[in-house]
Amino acid sequence: MRIGLIADTHNLLRPEALALLRGVDHLIHAGDIGGPHILAELERIAPLSVVRGNNDQDSWADAIPERLTLRLGAITLHVLHDLKQLNIDPTEQSIDVVIAGHSHKPLHEERNGVLYLNPGSAGPRRFKLPVGVGILHIDGQKVRAELITLQV
Repeated sequence: MRIGLIADTHNLLRPEALALLRGVDHLIHAGDIGGPHILAELERIAPLSVVRGNNDQDSWADAIPERLTLRLGAITLHVLHDLKQLNIDPTEQSIDVVIAGHSHKPLHEERNGVLYLNPGSAGPRRFKLPVGVGILHIDGQKVRAELITLQV
């Protein structure tokens, strides 16, 4: 199973990002979406799970949760926008992967047996940070992440 990871589009859905995400089994957007048209475009690619970011304040985002726990295959994921607002112990909750956005800075790190991922920003470039997306590969109990920098 391949899960596409995208965050911080801020109302800009790059064709390069869409091309890399085509063919995934599921998509996760980790917030700062920018507008409902971004979600509609992503839903054309695959089933979509999404959390609201700090900039998603208009009425279109009212029904979008701030946090989400998903089970995809044998893997449990916890999604939120800002990792600094993580208020659970993922290990105690049997979470395998924590996915966040917000910082625009890619993150791929394991802590206490939990994989922490931030695909970086797929929208407007911030400072000199790369623009990117991620792919989460799930094979039974095994999970592997791939962070991809877009050449834009």
